[in-house]
Amino acid sequence: MKSDVKELVFENNSLIPELFGSQDLNLKLIEKKFNIRITTRENHIRLKGAPENIETAKNLFMQLEKLHEVNLSVENGDVKFAIRLMAEDPQVDLKAIFSERIAVSPKKGYVTPKGPAQYQFIQSIRENDIVLSIGPAGTGKTYLAVAMAVEGLLKKRFRRIVLVRPAVEAGEKLGYLPGDIADKINPYLMPLYDALNNMMEGNQVRQLIDDATIEIVPLAYMRGRTLSDSFIILDEAQNATREQMKMFLTRLGFQSKMVVTGDITQIDLPKYSDSGLIHIQSLLDEIQGIHFVYFSTKDVVRHELVKKIITAYAETDSNQE
Repeated sequence: MKSDVKELVFENNSLIPELFGSQDLNLKLIEKKFNIRITTRENHIRLKGAPENIETAKNLFMQLEKLHEVNLSVENGDVKFAIRLMAEDPQVDLKAIFSERIAVSPKKGYVTPKGPAQYQFIQSIRENDIVLSIGPAGTGKTYLAVAMAVEGLLKKRFRRIVLVRPAVEAGEKLGYLPGDIADKINPYLMPLYDALNNMMEGNQVRQLIDDATIEIVPLAYMRGRTLSDSFIILDEAQNATREQMKMFLTRLGFQSKMVVTGDITQIDLPKYSDSGLIHIQSLLDEIQGIHFVYFSTKDVVRHELVKKIITAYAETDSNQE
């Protein structure tokens, strides 16, 4: 196979630590992903490999340098995601993705999308009053929804955040659990709490919950309410029945947004067809102001093994069918 050689020179050396990574781990990852050989000398990078692989790697380096030039911070984790994105799509525009920032609390900084699907999800929330995101675990659906809610609250676009989740495992019979409503539903809302605590200080989260600025509501208790000036999130929506989904979506009031997240491969209802999230895909798909965003296995942003696990289960389910 014919090999090509290219040499790149970075004018700004401050980019190099983030780009190279600890013990040059990022460079080693680039070598593995693109099947090339990289050698470095100060701010010079020498690439050797197949011409098309060299061009893709060069495009990656050039785009990362441009991000740095326009003061878009490129942290170690961002570089790893950029490498994966470029390997999956050599034409990807990293600037378009990483320039989209969700402003959470000042101490926590910004949340940025980790791929085209996350970018589309954020844009859809900004542009629509109801957004439904469907996809496997680990794609960032819940995390980004909470980030958008926090941004809207802190910028005073909404008066409160309402977090909703079905408690299917307890059969919605929450009275058998100790404590008040929040205590009863807490075990089912831990992913939402985790996301909140990642974006705001712990004492701030507790204060906002205490004064009902952040409200935790089991899906069974939503009937009869109208939620205005609110950012409302229904998580694990695959476990909402058709009747519950209709009830939830019709709670939308003025100056509010709803985000529904779910994974239709993990339905805990007695029948797969009972899921309201499956039902509404064809029912509401063409209504203006309602937008669907679909995530796939390639959008998983957790450990690489999570993607492989999801793929293995999907292949097994397909073979059984």
